[in-house]
Amino acid sequence: MKQTKALSIMKAGKNIFLTGSAGAGKTYTLNQYIRYLRARKIPVAVTASTGIASTHINGMTIHAWSGLGLKKSLTKNDLNAIIEKKHIKEHLEKTKVLIIDEISMLHRNQLDAINDILQFVRNNKAPFGGLQVIFCGDFFQLPPVGEAEESNRDKFAFMSDAWVKAAPVICYLTEQHRQKGDNLDKILNEIRRGTVDENSMQLLRLASKNILADVPKLYTHNMDVERINAREMEKLEGRAMFFRAEKKGNPKLLEMLMSNVRTDEQLQLKIGAKVMFIKNNFDKGYINGSLGTVVEFTPEATPVVELKDGKRIFCEKEKWAIEDEKGSALASFEQYPLRAAWAITIHKSQGMTLDAAEIELSSTFEKGQGYVAISRVRSLEGLFLKGFNTLALELDALAMKADQRFRELSDDAEQNLSDEVLCAENLIFIKASGGIVDEKEINSNIEKLEKGIKIDVKKDSKKSTYLITKELMEQGMDLEELSVERGIAMSTVIQHLEKIKELYPDANIHRFRPKGSMIKKVEKAWFEVELEQREGTLNSAGKPMLKAVFEQLKGAVDYNDIRLCSLFF
Repeated sequence: MKQTKALSIMKAGKNIFLTGSAGAGKTYTLNQYIRYLRARKIPVAVTASTGIASTHINGMTIHAWSGLGLKKSLTKNDLNAIIEKKHIKEHLEKTKVLIIDEISMLHRNQLDAINDILQFVRNNKAPFGGLQVIFCGDFFQLPPVGEAEESNRDKFAFMSDAWVKAAPVICYLTEQHRQKGDNLDKILNEIRRGTVDENSMQLLRLASKNILADVPKLYTHNMDVERINAREMEKLEGRAMFFRAEKKGNPKLLEMLMSNVRTDEQLQLKIGAKVMFIKNNFDKGYINGSLGTVVEFTPEATPVVELKDGKRIFCEKEKWAIEDEKGSALASFEQYPLRAAWAITIHKSQGMTLDAAEIELSSTFEKGQGYVAISRVRSLEGLFLKGFNTLALELDALAMKADQRFRELSDDAEQNLSDEVLCAENLIFIKASGGIVDEKEINSNIEKLEKGIKIDVKKDSKKSTYLITKELMEQGMDLEELSVERGIAMSTVIQHLEKIKELYPDANIHRFRPKGSMIKKVEKAWFEVELEQREGTLNSAGKPMLKAVFEQLKGAVDYNDIRLCSLFF
């Protein structure tokens, strides 16, 4: 499937699994869709299964965004704790599209738990609480971390209940933007199918004879990488220059961001140092993986890097950020986009494109490592395969079987989803998501995005969101109908009623009044909590926290009913 077709299917609002071989343009296609949504003011959450992957797309980890953390399953108490966290609850309710990149590294239990969270917080039993979900990744990449006794069948996200219920349309990208149809492309496709022939094996053996100078070395183990980079930097004569990163934002998110950005908080450089750019900047002329040498420092101490083609780049600091669904930075890390490039781990090479590399696979310990490493380079001529063991060319059997099925389903989708139908569904999806359709405003937003200006996705302030709910309420809609019509969770509908009662004292909300017996029960528990004055049970305004009242009632009344009853004390 071509990228344009996959984008059309995404724009129609369907759940998607975007996949394809390394270099097929998955991240590029995701970024195109993210820009499309933001230009139309549709709230999108950009997440990934790991911190490393999230920095590629200026997102945050799905674990932090959802409130899941490091858990693999959730209790009712865990769900109640998440709904009490206002900042998490708000963005879970407001988001219309959820993107999860590198889905292959997310454990199936965690995907099920994320589904549970969204259904609970959004009070919507549809898969993922009614959000459009975009899974992106390749199950031939490195697998999720699991328990020792777990097989990949127990871990892969596509084996989860949530995946099955979401029923994503498979968009298998087939255009190749890294390897240009040479022997390496053929070998990689054979590895994906588990049928590497003798001719391909011979070509890989010959790659051990390639003579390549000044290329990065990819190793399976971090200790080898650190040893080589430290040794080579020490060999260089001349003064070492140190550059400290600028950090802003939430300390915990900063810690996660810094652990996954591939440069250092204090970057050490010397003239003659082999470096690699670790971010894309097409305007400046480098991409994630461009190699060069530090050739001088300007009087202002700015590093100047000469690329392999002789082009000189006067470096500027780049920013990595964890953003919310509005595109605002929650944490940011600003540093020169460089790292020592004598060596790098295969794990951290995911997402890179290298002109050439020396790859050591003799110590391969995980299926998929060899495929990830070899697929980083553009051609066999740019590969010095220092060594490999039998595991290096193996891929997981279940992943191979699933991949074949994904190809078939993608072909079916391409044939059965006509452009005319997708175009019609596209307009319906934009309106249902509260997005804008005015072309003049959309074009203005596109111009802002191109200049790096954030787009405010808040609704039109000319008419209050509470007034809109009030008008629909006065048309006779019940709570559930209001939730569906406004596209908001039931808890948010009740919050609107609270605000309507405050802003419009004459508004009649009496028909939403619960039974008198329930109100009395909740009111009794409410004032018992208030009188006890226990630490952690009252909010900053001195009012009982919902969790405390819920526990006082021993779970007999749910959160929404507690909040609704409180309107009629």
